[in-house]
Formats: sequence, C-alpha cells, structure tokens
Amino acid sequence: MHTPEDVAKRFYECLAGTNGQALFDLLTDDFVGTVSAGMPHGVGGEHRGRTAMLSDVWGPIASIYDMHVDPEEFLVVDDTRVVVLGRYWGPARDGNRCVDAAFAHVITTREDRIAALQQITDTARWELPSPRAS
Repeated sequence: MHTPEDVAKRFYECLAGTNGQALFDLLTDDFVGTVSAGMPHGVGGEHRGRTAMLSDVWGPIASIYDMHVDPEEFLVVDDTRVVVLGRYWGPARDGNRCVDAAFAHVITTREDRIAALQQITDTARWELPSPRAS
C-alpha cells in the first residue's frame, strides 16, 4: 500500500526526470486536473483525463519554460490526500520571462495513482521579466 505522500513524491520525480510515460501511467484514466484561473498561455481551468492534462497543460508549459518544480513540504490530509507546498522556478525558453512562484498542490490518490490534482499559485509571477531582458 502506497501512502499519498509516496505517490506524490513519485509525481515530482516524474516531473524532474521529464518522463512523460511514467507521468501518464501515474495518473488514473479519470484524472481531473484543476489549474489556477489566470495561468498564462490558456492552461488554466479544469482538465479531464490524463491525456488532456499532459497535452493541454504540462506539454505547453514544458515547451515554453525550462521549468523546475520543487516540492518543499508534504502535508498528509487523510488516507487519500496530501497537500504539497513548493516552488516553481525557471526561465522562459525565449529568455524574455521567468517564473518564480510558490505553489500548493492538493493531490488526491487512488491506490498507487493520482486521481486529481488542484494547483494553487500566484499566476502573475509566471510572467516576470527575465533579469537578462531588463
């Protein structure tokens, strides 16, 4: 039996390793991702299904930013949920913007997979001018 914290840690390992197939396999077929409204590049809102989350959110973000997702604290809520506090950071690939934003992810697990993820972040901090662009 995997704890929600164990599953969440695997999620961040997949993101750090840019292992798309492992990330896809970690999500349930009926996965629901909720991304903060106001996120740049039109990725905010609810995304139903693991394919939608990968192709409509994480794929576009990875193509625009050299993103680092650093979890810092795992707060177990119950047998199926964990809140992860952390930080997004990294430059846009065009060199004109950067990201430096705190996040909270509410991750809901089912057995050893992720059934839902709700992202909370300061969306304005996703479009900071790059130090090189100033």
